[in-house]
Amino acid sequence: MTTGTVNWKAARLFSEARAWALGLALALAANAGWAGSLNYCQGETELAPGGQDRLIQVAALVKAELDRSGQPAALVARSGLALQRFGQRYSHAGVSLQASANTPWSVRQLYYACDAQRPRIFDQGMSGFVLGVHDSAEGYVSIILLPDDASRAVEHAALDNRQALQLLGANYSANAYAFGQQYQNCNQWLAELLAVAWGALPSSDDTRGAAQSWLQDQGYRPTVFNLRWRPLMWLAAVLPWLHSGDHPADDLDAARFRVSMPQSITAFVQRRFPEARQVELCYTARHIVVRRGWEPIAAGCQAADGDEVLPLASPQTF
Repeated sequence: MTTGTVNWKAARLFSEARAWALGLALALAANAGWAGSLNYCQGETELAPGGQDRLIQVAALVKAELDRSGQPAALVARSGLALQRFGQRYSHAGVSLQASANTPWSVRQLYYACDAQRPRIFDQGMSGFVLGVHDSAEGYVSIILLPDDASRAVEHAALDNRQALQLLGANYSANAYAFGQQYQNCNQWLAELLAVAWGALPSSDDTRGAAQSWLQDQGYRPTVFNLRWRPLMWLAAVLPWLHSGDHPADDLDAARFRVSMPQSITAFVQRRFPEARQVELCYTARHIVVRRGWEPIAAGCQAADGDEVLPLASPQTF
């Protein structure tokens, strides 16, 4: 019957729309810190010992690269959940600090504190940061090495606890509008920290506003999520950690979100500092690939000429 066909098509469209909304939620909720999933506040499914060992080996290589850089600070990002359909490899970024009071090369980042139900600043060891990928089969880590002056400016801003906290928003939203102050996500905090560092912005009652104005003036372009179908906006509105009230009306009418993501931060750094360098690492169950340069490693962690390919060490048993 025609009616049945129409209903079936409507049901299929709704199912596809919900899948896209859930995918967006998973992708953006990865910004909630080391958890990287909608179940963050319900506890994590731990990786098997072999998977943990694999990621710890990756973390050791990351720290070795940072040690060799001679820089006091670097930008780091890790892959997360359900990002590929949106053209995003990385979900969560922070600043790795050699002089961290936690441990050397700990990552200062924004994360969502479940007990307080608000964002916090968190210093996490590199092993914990990499383990946040939560995928023992395949994952990616990016290191951006900055020029000397830029690296020192980021270190100074990030280690200034008062300034770091001045940039912390009161409310978390995974899809926070990149130039709004009602909400904030982890990558937005990092982008605003870079603005304070490189713009030499003074502390004020409106540090976030000044940082966002500087970013706009300097041509920072947030990542655009085109949801393709307006009902997705309604579905996203009822999912945890997603909000739309802070986004401009024109964006909502066009069914898009403009969000700070590692991709937009990386592009901004490349334009501002052509001499900056990237080291990308990926892993599978068989090997780790290390690439030095801006060309992304192919999906599936496939090595190309010039890449360093390292076999994974077998986990020790006792």
